[in-house]
This record gives sequence, structure tokens and C-alpha cells, in this order.
Amino acid sequence: MAEEAKKKKDRGQWFREMKSELKKVVWPNRQTVVKNTGTVLLCSLLIGACIWIFDFVAVSAVQMILKVFGA
Repeated sequence: MAEEAKKKKDRGQWFREMKSELKKVVWPNRQTVVKNTGTVLLCSLLIGACIWIFDFVAVSAVQMILKVFGA
């Protein structure tokens, strides 16, 4: 029974500490969130385009090799 009470006490302490830490967080304003979201979307599009180009070149190269060797 004492062990169960200790677990509940530890859990309560954990929640109090979590609440205390969340009060220290500096949340970004709307402008920062919009700017960061735009940056992430742009980077994702650029990386996606690079992967698409590499895939297109690789497929084309494999098809050309297969044509040359008559497979």
C-alpha cells in the first residue's frame, strides 16, 4: 500500500514539474509561426523536386542502358 501511495506522489510531482516547465516556454508569435511554416514548405518542395529530378534521370538512364544492350 505504501508503494502505491509513493507512485501517486511521484506522479503528482511529475505533473507539477511539467506545469512549472511549461510556464517557462516562450511561445512564438503568429508572424514567426507563419514564417517558419513557409520555410518548411519551401524546403520540402525543393527537396521533393530534387528527388523527382534524380528519379527521372535514374529511370531514363536505366531505360537507355537496357535499350543499348537489347534487354
